[in-house]
Amino acid sequence: MIELLSNAGPVVKLVLLILVYFSVVSWAIIFYKWKSLRQALRQSSVFQEFFWQNRRFDQVAQELKQYSDSPLTNVFRSGYQELVRSQHAQGEEHALPSNVATNINRAMERSCGTETERLEKHLTFLATTGSATPFIGLFGTVWGIMSSFHGIGQSGSASLAVVAPGISEALVATAMGLMAAIPAVVAYNHFLNKVNILLGQMDSFRQDFLNVLENMQRRS
Repeated sequence: MIELLSNAGPVVKLVLLILVYFSVVSWAIIFYKWKSLRQALRQSSVFQEFFWQNRRFDQVAQELKQYSDSPLTNVFRSGYQELVRSQHAQGEEHALPSNVATNINRAMERSCGTETERLEKHLTFLATTGSATPFIGLFGTVWGIMSSFHGIGQSGSASLAVVAPGISEALVATAMGLMAAIPAVVAYNHFLNKVNILLGQMDSFRQDFLNVLENMQRRS
């Protein structure tokens, strides 16, 4: 392999360097997203259980630091802060205004959008790697084969000993492109599934928060 790379032409070497860059960055993203999404899923489950055990917004707000990796904590924080602002503006002795639920829902939806962007961060690079690197590798292969045939034309010999080394060097680019693309595609699909699970949890939690708030208003 080292001999093939050392004998490759400058264009093929450039293509291989680009593929190595995509591969290294993709693996860094894969390890980072695997760790962060696993933590987010684990802490989201624990936080939901804690939320339903207490149902006291003030008590839940005091324990948010324990679940900092969960996107649900930021969704809860945005809703709770909007609730506190409404209470302070209206006064403790007065009932909350009728549009407070709408304002809280909007605040939580904005937080859901922010968390969605955070969860999907870097996934675009994996998708780009999975779709682009096979073609980049193919370009390197085509260029290498063109160079090989050009050399054959100049030498006037078409024997296997002359053709095989150049073609084998060119095919390395295709192999490298596939080696970069396959893990990126698999990881992208896996992470996208986990992100969709978290998005569903955020939407459900937002509805649960509003339902608990409505029940509290009825009792008061």
